[in-house]
Amino acid sequence: PAGVKAEPPEPGLIDLGAQSGRWAAFQEKHGLSCEETARLLLDAYEYGRLVKHTGGCHCGAVRFEVWASADLHVFNCNCSICTKKQNRHFIVPASRFKLLKGADNLTTYTFNTHRAQHTFCKTCGVQSFYTPRSNPDGYGIAPHCLDDGTVQTIITEDINGKEWEKAISEHKTIRNMSKP
Repeated sequence: PAGVKAEPPEPGLIDLGAQSGRWAAFQEKHGLSCEETARLLLDAYEYGRLVKHTGGCHCGAVRFEVWASADLHVFNCNCSICTKKQNRHFIVPASRFKLLKGADNLTTYTFNTHRAQHTFCKTCGVQSFYTPRSNPDGYGIAPHCLDDGTVQTIITEDINGKEWEKAISEHKTIRNMSKP
């Protein structure tokens, strides 16, 4: 009203004005907290166009969503486990990944340093995502477990996992791929 001075928002709060309805609808539609929404939108602005991919295991017991580019940078590792599983994956920060269902249907396999958490469905055995040793603060997502329609291109980069320490120390960007 005229003559009434508006109080500034509380510290840490942002006055969204006319956009508050859009903000709330976006949060509700995607099931995100205020902080998750802000992080996602800042990431989208800072890192380019992100899209929501959905995916899961073969039997459907495990489902997830991940915000990433439509143009994926996929790693093809030749370490012992990636070779046996034919594990190809792209890496995202944990803030861009959300498990939608199936937490109780996941089991984990570790070996060697036990830093990588190889999660897979107890029912069908498919690993649709995991926590990579190179990026324990993020997720490695199997692009072949994504639903159709959101991936435009895939660029594959070979990683010499047989000499893991050397390969990771020489790679210029892999450790930063899980940083928001």
